[in-house]
Amino acid sequence: MKTAVLEMLSLSIGYSRRSHAAHVVAEQLTATLCEGEFVCLLGPNGAGKSTLLQTLTGIRAPLSGSVLFDGVSIGTFPPRELAKRLSVVLTQRVAAGMMPVEKLVALGRYPFTDWAGRLSKKDTEAVQRAIEATGIGPLAGRPFCELSDGEQQKVMIARALAQEPRVMILDEPTAFLDLPHRVELLHLLGRLAHDCACAVLMSTHELDLALRCADRLWLLAPGAPFVEGTPEDLVLQGAFSSTFASKLVQFDQQTGAFRAATQQRGAVALQGDGVAGMWTSRALERAGYQVVGAGEAEPWVEVAMDGADICWWVGGKTSTPCASLDAVLESVSQEFGGRE
Repeated sequence: MKTAVLEMLSLSIGYSRRSHAAHVVAEQLTATLCEGEFVCLLGPNGAGKSTLLQTLTGIRAPLSGSVLFDGVSIGTFPPRELAKRLSVVLTQRVAAGMMPVEKLVALGRYPFTDWAGRLSKKDTEAVQRAIEATGIGPLAGRPFCELSDGEQQKVMIARALAQEPRVMILDEPTAFLDLPHRVELLHLLGRLAHDCACAVLMSTHELDLALRCADRLWLLAPGAPFVEGTPEDLVLQGAFSSTFASKLVQFDQQTGAFRAATQQRGAVALQGDGVAGMWTSRALERAGYQVVGAGEAEPWVEVAMDGADICWWVGGKTSTPCASLDAVLESVSQEFGGRE
């Protein structure tokens, strides 16, 4: 059984006001963060994700309820002692200028150093372990300002890891990254959580990636109960789709992907599977057609592999061979046009 590290009990978060009643962003939040667990906090814009993370890290006081670290209220820890247990990576870019990467990572040892900031042998070893774990060894001697966004974010995670925290909290760490680096970063965080027995909690808008990579999800939506659980349970229970309910976008439980709610132009029967069948289905759905099984509608599309080549046939009033999906969509459109 995993060990609970950080807990929130009946927590209400928001903003205190001197002359007015407090502004409540979310309330009755109860969940546990455990060692070796990678958790993604998801929710629509304005749901209060950043406010929740600020409250969990002690930056903002709870309006009511409790945040406990190892069973002790987080507000009772002096900042230096809390920093030995919990590290934070924020969305904002860091202006570290020409500071070498290794020196920036070493700043994560500040809570453990003496008044002069001298690194002990143990501190140096912790810095090297963090650099190795995040794979930034080749960058160690380079100025921080010369790195790409993805490299800089890895350095900030290494600095947080150098603190040897039991909990690492990240607020939108993929905000400035392209897709390959977003995928790489989430896999890195999952591996660090499992290999270092560190509880990792990150807020993100990368819904598809969170479904694939996170051990658990926390779902926060305005006016809705807070929900937590494994990604698969939350999808099957309908909690995931209800959190992101929209008239313009729909969550497809069959594929685990979000789709634009396009006007349906009619049903097309698809025969064929594998990669070619999947992308043919995607193209038809994008064009506004409902894809059904073979023999369930007309017109129909058949896709097959001929060696390394992909072959399509569109059938209805006539049977037309097609050399590309662009041609398939054109032929299907003509079939529906001929019916009008």
